Amino acid sequence: MDKIKSLEDLKRIREEALKQKSAKSTAGQIQIIVGMGTVGIAAGARETMKAILDFIEKEKLTDIVVRQTGYAKWDSFEPIVQVVIGDQPMVTYGKVNSDAVTRIMESHVVGGKIVDDLVIED
Repeated sequence: MDKIKSLEDLKRIREEALKQKSAKSTAGQIQIIVGMGTVGIAAGARETMKAILDFIEKEKLTDIVVRQTGYAKWDSFEPIVQVVIGDQPMVTYGKVNSDAVTRIMESHVVGGKIVDDLVIED
Protein backbone atom coordinates (compact mmCIF):
# COMPACT_ATOMS: atom_id res chain seq x y z
CA MET A 1 0.00 0.00 0.00
CA ASP A 2 1.26 3.44 -0.92
CA LYS A 3 1.91 5.99 1.78
CA ILE A 4 -0.57 8.81 2.00
CA LYS A 5 1.31 12.02 1.26
CA SER A 6 -1.51 14.46 0.72
CA LEU A 7 -5.21 15.08 1.17
CA GLU A 8 -5.69 14.21 -2.52
CA ASP A 9 -4.10 10.77 -1.93
CA LEU A 10 -6.49 10.19 0.96
CA LYS A 11 -9.50 11.20 -1.15
CA ARG A 12 -8.37 8.95 -4.02
CA ILE A 13 -7.94 5.96 -1.69
CA ARG A 14 -11.32 6.61 -0.09
CA GLU A 15 -13.04 6.80 -3.51
CA GLU A 16 -11.42 3.53 -4.61
CA ALA A 17 -12.52 1.84 -1.40
CA LEU A 18 -16.10 3.09 -1.85
CA LYS A 19 -16.15 1.82 -5.47
CA GLN A 20 -14.98 -1.62 -4.34
CA LYS A 21 -17.57 -1.72 -1.55
CA SER A 22 -20.33 -0.70 -3.97
CA ALA A 23 -19.28 -3.35 -6.48
CA LYS A 24 -19.36 -6.04 -3.79
CA SER A 25 -22.79 -5.03 -2.53
CA THR A 26 -24.40 -5.02 -6.00
CA ALA A 27 -22.67 -8.11 -7.36
CA GLY A 28 -24.69 -11.22 -6.88
CA GLN A 29 -27.99 -9.51 -6.19
CA ILE A 30 -29.43 -12.48 -8.05
CA GLN A 31 -28.41 -15.99 -7.10
CA ILE A 32 -29.33 -19.08 -9.07
CA ILE A 33 -28.60 -22.35 -7.30
CA VAL A 34 -28.72 -25.65 -9.17
CA GLY A 35 -29.06 -28.94 -7.30
CA MET A 36 -26.16 -31.06 -8.53
CA GLY A 37 -26.41 -34.06 -6.23
CA THR A 38 -26.37 -37.58 -7.67
CA VAL A 39 -30.12 -37.66 -8.29
CA GLY A 40 -30.06 -34.17 -9.82
CA ILE A 41 -27.27 -35.05 -12.21
CA ALA A 42 -29.04 -38.27 -13.21
CA ALA A 43 -32.20 -36.23 -13.89
CA GLY A 44 -30.38 -33.75 -16.15
CA ALA A 45 -29.02 -31.05 -13.84
CA ARG A 46 -25.88 -30.62 -15.98
CA GLU A 47 -28.03 -29.70 -18.99
CA THR A 48 -30.08 -27.39 -16.77
CA MET A 49 -26.92 -25.64 -15.53
CA LYS A 50 -25.65 -25.28 -19.11
CA ALA A 51 -29.00 -23.84 -20.25
CA ILE A 52 -28.86 -21.25 -17.43
CA LEU A 53 -25.29 -20.24 -18.26
CA ASP A 54 -26.09 -20.09 -21.99
CA PHE A 55 -29.12 -17.85 -21.31
CA ILE A 56 -27.04 -15.48 -19.16
CA GLU A 57 -24.35 -15.27 -21.84
CA LYS A 58 -26.79 -14.87 -24.74
CA GLU A 59 -28.73 -12.11 -22.97
CA LYS A 60 -25.54 -10.50 -21.60
CA LEU A 61 -26.96 -10.49 -18.07
CA THR A 62 -24.76 -9.29 -15.22
CA ASP A 63 -24.80 -9.35 -11.42
CA ILE A 64 -25.95 -12.96 -11.33
CA VAL A 65 -24.20 -15.60 -9.28
CA VAL A 66 -24.80 -19.17 -10.45
CA ARG A 67 -23.70 -21.87 -8.06
CA GLN A 68 -24.21 -25.52 -7.31
CA THR A 69 -25.48 -27.31 -4.27
CA GLY A 70 -25.60 -30.98 -3.38
CA TYR A 71 -28.63 -32.95 -2.32
CA ALA A 72 -31.75 -30.77 -2.43
CA LYS A 73 -34.22 -33.15 -0.64
CA TRP A 74 -36.77 -33.19 -3.48
CA ASP A 75 -35.68 -36.25 -5.46
CA SER A 76 -38.93 -36.58 -7.39
CA PHE A 77 -38.67 -32.95 -8.56
CA GLU A 78 -35.07 -33.02 -9.85
CA PRO A 79 -33.50 -31.08 -11.49
CA ILE A 80 -34.03 -28.39 -8.86
CA VAL A 81 -33.26 -24.68 -9.37
CA GLN A 82 -33.52 -22.09 -6.61
CA VAL A 83 -33.68 -18.36 -7.33
CA VAL A 84 -32.90 -15.63 -4.82
CA ILE A 85 -33.35 -12.02 -5.86
CA GLY A 86 -31.99 -9.46 -3.40
CA ASP A 87 -33.52 -9.97 0.02
CA GLN A 88 -36.67 -11.69 -1.28
CA PRO A 89 -37.41 -15.24 -0.11
CA MET A 90 -35.83 -18.09 -2.06
CA VAL A 91 -38.06 -19.66 -4.72
CA THR A 92 -37.52 -23.35 -5.50
CA TYR A 93 -38.42 -24.70 -8.94
CA GLY A 94 -38.68 -28.37 -9.81
CA LYS A 95 -38.35 -30.52 -12.95
CA VAL A 96 -36.36 -27.74 -14.59
CA ASN A 97 -35.49 -28.71 -18.16
CA SER A 98 -34.17 -26.31 -20.81
CA ASP A 99 -37.69 -25.02 -21.66
CA ALA A 100 -38.36 -24.36 -17.98
CA VAL A 101 -34.99 -22.58 -17.71
CA THR A 102 -36.05 -20.15 -20.43
CA ARG A 103 -39.37 -19.49 -18.68
CA ILE A 104 -37.72 -18.99 -15.27
CA MET A 105 -34.97 -16.76 -16.61
CA GLU A 106 -37.28 -14.57 -18.71
CA SER A 107 -40.13 -14.32 -16.24
CA HIS A 108 -38.54 -14.46 -12.78
CA VAL A 109 -34.88 -13.51 -13.12
CA VAL A 110 -35.34 -10.79 -15.75
CA GLY A 111 -39.01 -9.86 -15.23
CA GLY A 112 -39.38 -10.38 -11.47
CA LYS A 113 -42.50 -12.57 -11.83
CA ILE A 114 -42.44 -16.04 -10.25
CA VAL A 115 -43.35 -18.96 -12.55
CA ASP A 116 -46.04 -20.43 -10.26
CA ASP A 117 -46.61 -23.74 -12.06
CA LEU A 118 -42.95 -24.77 -11.57
CA VAL A 119 -42.65 -23.81 -7.90
CA ILE A 120 -42.12 -26.50 -5.27
CA GLU A 121 -43.78 -25.68 -1.99
CA ASP A 122 -41.68 -26.64 1.02
